[in-house]
Amino acid sequence: MPYVLLAVGAVSLLLALNAHRPGRRPAVLVPSFFAGWLTIELAPHLLVAEIAGLVLAAVYGGLEGSAGWAGWIGLVLGAAGVAGTVATIAAARRTTVTLRESGVPLDLDPEGAPRYPRSHLIVPPLCLLPRRGVRVTRNVVFREEGRLRLKLDVYSPAADGAAGGAGGAAAGGRLRPGLMQIHGGAWVIGDKREQGLPLLNHMAVQGWVGFNVNYRLSPRATWPEHLVDLKHFLRWYREHAEEYGADPDFLCVTGGSAGGHLTAMVALTANVPDFQPGFEDVDTSVQGAVPFYGVYDFVEPGPWPVPMGATRLVERMVVKRPFKEDREAFAKASPVHYLREDAPPFFVIHGSRDSLIPVAEARRFVERLRDASRSPVIYAEMKGSQHAFDVFPSYRTARVVEAVERYLTGLHREYTAGREPRAPEDIAGSLG
Repeated sequence: MPYVLLAVGAVSLLLALNAHRPGRRPAVLVPSFFAGWLTIELAPHLLVAEIAGLVLAAVYGGLEGSAGWAGWIGLVLGAAGVAGTVATIAAARRTTVTLRESGVPLDLDPEGAPRYPRSHLIVPPLCLLPRRGVRVTRNVVFREEGRLRLKLDVYSPAADGAAGGAGGAAAGGRLRPGLMQIHGGAWVIGDKREQGLPLLNHMAVQGWVGFNVNYRLSPRATWPEHLVDLKHFLRWYREHAEEYGADPDFLCVTGGSAGGHLTAMVALTANVPDFQPGFEDVDTSVQGAVPFYGVYDFVEPGPWPVPMGATRLVERMVVKRPFKEDREAFAKASPVHYLREDAPPFFVIHGSRDSLIPVAEARRFVERLRDASRSPVIYAEMKGSQHAFDVFPSYRTARVVEAVERYLTGLHREYTAGREPRAPEDIAGSLG
């Protein structure tokens, strides 16, 4: 048992160290990410497990016998690991401060809208289920050509009645704001059933209609087919939004990782003919964008050892062109290539300890976007947070979800008032 206690203590400390300093070398990048991701976002649950493991191992003889020294070492290591986990929890508790310092309106809606449910923080898998007051309509086909059938899930307020058809109209005939969610997965994996669920559920409770959208994945798909699919959704939305109680003239977009890249591309390439072949005359603009931990530049190395476009993943599986010979193709796949004065408002979110997409990637994108755009660009850097932090309904996720809802609600109120926000204060002011 002393060696069990030593093992528990050592694992506890290693998890804490990895959470605070994740490995970035290729050999350990992925396992380090997963360990850090689970440790950081499930820190309260891990803390309970660590303390229980240490106590049980000690009670059942972990400090006794000739090998008791190993147990004592394990106990010391475990105590250090527990302290690291507590520090991780403390960092997450500062999320509210971080968001407010970034200029994001976070206070609850003055009309008394509900906050994120505590039950989901205690039992994270509950986020997979529709929240009370939310209706989910699954597997709606939005693009069908030959054998290609792309589907989406609709998250809408249950009070609107049955989704689709006449029953999909919002109560009183009032159309609701729409939100497009784009999943991540390095452009090669992922599905609408896996990501964005905490946000979509919360937005539906607050009166929004969310659309969790699938798109073709590489290596079967070749860039820009991923983006073209999402443009097809925008075309579908213009024609069918009212059937689900949503306003066809108001749509915001969000997504994480590869979905963050695609979110920025959707927002910055409105009405670019190359990305909407055969429906060039359709308006593909959106009214706001919230990219989470995205990639924004495939050409310049910046925080990367080599340009992101020159990696095996992007060069051979996604774009499928030689980077050195056709840098222009990778530039055209980069959101920074499309920065413009009339870009919609952005709320960019990234974790300071993201080991898959360095936080410097977000910082330089925000700096360039602010220089180019006349719309407000808000940046929130989550201290101590890993990549994909919002997949779990943690304390940090709850606060970020609430902040995103307040931000998007502000954008919608500016829209309904016929105003175009020029500064973060305009959005916050519309909530008062």
